[in-house]
Amino acid sequence: MDSLKYTTQGTCSREIDIKLKDGVIDSVMFTGGCHGNLQGVSALVKGMKPEEAISRLKGIRCGTKSTSCPDQLALALEKMI
Repeated sequence: MDSLKYTTQGTCSREIDIKLKDGVIDSVMFTGGCHGNLQGVSALVKGMKPEEAISRLKGIRCGTKSTSCPDQLALALEKMI
């Protein structure tokens, strides 16, 4: 199992813990941020191939910020693969 502890930048969340198993996302846990929304994002990407999650999440912005928690997750997944 591959895992990564990723420090986010420019978001309310501070860190993302990601685990991949057999080439698919096994778990995602955010530290900080909007707890309910990030639980939802984590549940939605579970079982997904990282490439699919990246294509769906990369570039999403939060308000006037240049990034978002989903975008940071995409960047972390790119780093993993």
